Order: sequence, then C-alpha cells, then structure tokens
Amino acid sequence: MNYSESIKPVSYVKVNIAKIIRQLNEGQEPMIVTQNGEAKAVVIDIKQYEQMQETLAILQMIAQGDKSLAEGEYRPAKDAFRELKNRMGKELSDDV
Repeated sequence: MNYSESIKPVSYVKVNIAKIIRQLNEGQEPMIVTQNGEAKAVVIDIKQYEQMQETLAILQMIAQGDKSLAEGEYRPAKDAFRELKNRMGKELSDDV
C-alpha cells in the first residue's frame, strides 16, 4: 500500500468528495485525511468497512475463547455435542 498517494488534506476532501467516493468504490485503497498537517481520519469503501467489522468480530470471539480456556471454563467437545443433540431431539419431538 502506498500511503503517500492516499494522503489528502481536508480541504481536498471537501471539494472532491464525489470523486473520492467513486475512486473508493472502484477499489482504491483507503484515504488518509489530514487537518493542519496531522492525520485525523481514514475514509474507506463500505465493503472494506464491513470486512473489517466481520474480522474484528471473529477476533473478539477468538479472544473470548482464549480467555475462557485460560480460566478453565471449557468442556470436552464430545460433551458439548451430546448436549446439543439432546436439545435438538427434544425440540424436534416437541414439534410433532
């Protein structure tokens, strides 16, 4: 990723927002927006944002699993699957 070409001042963004959105939708890398010479924001395509959110959710689940494992809060998969099968069996028999 070549960030030097993706850094724009806020004044550029104000004048060229339609062009920027079009470029982002065409697959351009995220744009870094500066104000008074300092990086203040990043503008990204909605698809990239959604992918980042999905990735973050998965990483949070992994972190929670690691925490549970470290705290000894787990049970063998065989037991979990047996309980799930029992629950499913009860739900199926209740529907009949």
